[in-house]
Amino acid sequence: MDQDRQLRIGVDLGGTKIEGIVLTAAGEVAELVRRPTPSSSYDKVVAEICGLIRELQKGRRLKVGIGTPGALAAPSETIKNSNSTCLNGHPLKRDVEQQLGQAVRMENDANCFALSEAHYGAGRDCRSVFGVIIGTGTGGGFVVDGKLHTGPNRIAGEWGHNCIPANVRGSIDLDRKCYCGRLNCIETVLCGNGLRRTFAEAGGAELEAAEIARLAANGDEPAAACLTLYCRQLAQCVATIINMIDPEMVVFGGGLCNIEQIYQVVPTMLAEYVFTDNLLTRVSPPRFGDASGARGAACLWSLEE
Repeated sequence: MDQDRQLRIGVDLGGTKIEGIVLTAAGEVAELVRRPTPSSSYDKVVAEICGLIRELQKGRRLKVGIGTPGALAAPSETIKNSNSTCLNGHPLKRDVEQQLGQAVRMENDANCFALSEAHYGAGRDCRSVFGVIIGTGTGGGFVVDGKLHTGPNRIAGEWGHNCIPANVRGSIDLDRKCYCGRLNCIETVLCGNGLRRTFAEAGGAELEAAEIARLAANGDEPAAACLTLYCRQLAQCVATIINMIDPEMVVFGGGLCNIEQIYQVVPTMLAEYVFTDNLLTRVSPPRFGDASGARGAACLWSLEE
């Protein structure tokens, strides 16, 4: 049916839940299904994904996009770099395609976030959008003219695994080992655990990022100083991305994107580090937040295909 050609399925495979939607041409969610992720078994994950997709298909043959933690390794098409470790080394895309009997598209969940915000969200009127994830981890995705740029290694946007610039350390003597095996990746400073560790190392308690932000907003001086340092670290690291790819819009996502001080402070700080006299790149919170993953996965297919 012609009407079905305007519908796409997007699946967001998370560590605790799998969310699937049917997305309309206008970017509205027509149907939504959530199921818990059976994270201990790869075969069960595949079965759960396929069952959820069949439920959304309802006998139709809608195009399917899937956002996953990690990325597809080239040329093996197996999952790599996933914190859902049962996926690593497995040909998830191929196995889902075989069970469904149709082609699917699959991308890293940060890339799906960037697509969602570029197509229908905060960056919908921008030609180029860099989507930044600051949460449990630190990742990103880059969209130009509505199309995702991934690169030959499929790692475009993985700015969190560059080494932190030397001048972001502040008063903290950093020597942090990243899960990737390297020392002092940007992720070790800008993820939620990184902010919590910075606060603790400065003499504070072991507090979650949201609590540190709340204390700072209420005038607690140590928390305010820690959050100012975090915003400066964020600005310095994001400035390296702007200097390289010069996006019109930077959209923040992930749990830490809810810290209001980021949008009050970081844009001004960015101007100190970006190589221009008049910074035109805009900074924005996301429009869809946690809902961006499934929306962006659906956007892996264009309406014209």
